[in-house]
Amino acid sequence: MNVSAFYMVLIPFLGTTLGAGCVFLMGSQLNIKLQKALTGFAGGVMVAASVWSLLIPAIDEAADLGRFACVPAAVGFLGGIFFLLVLDMVVPHLHQNSDQPEGIHTDLKDSILLVLAVTLHNIPEGMTVGIVIAGWLSGQTMITLSGAMALAIGIAIQNFPEGAIISMPLRTQGLKKSKAFGYGFLSGVVEPIAAVVTLLLANQLLPFLPYLLSFAAGAMIYVVVEELIPEASQGDHSNLATVAFALGFTLMMVLDVALA
Repeated sequence: MNVSAFYMVLIPFLGTTLGAGCVFLMGSQLNIKLQKALTGFAGGVMVAASVWSLLIPAIDEAADLGRFACVPAAVGFLGGIFFLLVLDMVVPHLHQNSDQPEGIHTDLKDSILLVLAVTLHNIPEGMTVGIVIAGWLSGQTMITLSGAMALAIGIAIQNFPEGAIISMPLRTQGLKKSKAFGYGFLSGVVEPIAAVVTLLLANQLLPFLPYLLSFAAGAMIYVVVEELIPEASQGDHSNLATVAFALGFTLMMVLDVALA
């Protein structure tokens, strides 16, 4: 594997690991306002990444279709939405600040279900990184090294609060700091695995690049609408999550355009 590609695969995972490591530096309970801010910020990053790193490149890659260049993006986007919808209904998981598990009934512990909730959308994020890197490595697409790097960094930024949001609440449930960190760490492992698998299948996947890029965008938007926004809006009304969302969106937009 290309050295640059190898590091890019690991960058998002590093974000999750560093976020999970917050359990060693902070108290046993994650401040609710901080949690809302982190969740809103992650949502802003994901929405901006979906637009500038995925949907716009998907339309550009299908430019030879003329006025129908948006069709692959639309089809892929809806495919990503429905794919995550099915996973959400099938895979057992538990959302933050909820005591009602979703998906198929299981007797798994709440700590495992919390990890599965994050793991659920880390898989398409890993696939996203993999297909963008594959597009850059092929030299046959409009995806540049800086563009691929911007996406990897953006997902890493978004993964940082996710890692903290996993490990910190588990600490409040009585888990040791090392074990809480381990769960946060493991929730991110699927990302580099999914990215590497996608890279190994690159030759077969590249012809469908516009569909795959928009598929990833749909999956990420589903996560924002289904999970992050509701979690950031729970409890007392506050504009904190909205401001954090705007900051995350702006940061990712600037990062993507500046490194393009």
